[in-house]
Amino acid sequence: MNLLLIRHGQSYVNLPDWSGTNWDQPLTELGHRQAAALAAWLPQRLPQVGAIYASTMQRARQTAEPLVGVYGQPVSFDDRVREIGNNRYDHVPWSPEEHPGEFAGYWASERPFAPVMKEPRSESLMHFRARVGVFIEELVEKHRGQYVLVICHGGVIEFAFDHIFNIGPWRRCEVWTHNTGVTHFEYVEHPGREVWRLHSHDRIDHLTPELLS
Repeated sequence: MNLLLIRHGQSYVNLPDWSGTNWDQPLTELGHRQAAALAAWLPQRLPQVGAIYASTMQRARQTAEPLVGVYGQPVSFDDRVREIGNNRYDHVPWSPEEHPGEFAGYWASERPFAPVMKEPRSESLMHFRARVGVFIEELVEKHRGQYVLVICHGGVIEFAFDHIFNIGPWRRCEVWTHNTGVTHFEYVEHPGREVWRLHSHDRIDHLTPELLS
């Protein structure tokens, strides 16, 4: 299986002066242009895909739309690839009415077993990592021999690295991805040796300077 993890386009929550409390914001105008550029570029290098998955959050849904159009492939939406802090500890997404709206007073990697939001029912960093890891392992079983696109979030891509590289709870390095950056992992059937291969991270060939964010 070849797994392509794609961060969503620029959303209002990515703007440096954003002060809103609704975490599930749509793409900005620039984000839509980034998504369109991605959809024009990727099929030239990857003509066919076996499956497309996306986070259920607006910014990922909207980034997926142009890709669904060019590939003519339905998208499977999955709550497990929502951004960190947007699910409860039981992995159920917060509703807009109950979302805590404010992170706890520490960085998640400093206290990986504590709630990341100011709400005791919030997921911890390790809850988040578990839902990302379970999702990836299910893809391996379901899509052997296929190329799979997953339109998700920067945090999901970071913790895919942690899962695949078997990093412990206390992280020492951020894995940064630009909006619509593409990361390519391959699962290889190699008994007795490494089964994952990293081909590339944060490819942004499709983004001209004016589309970078």
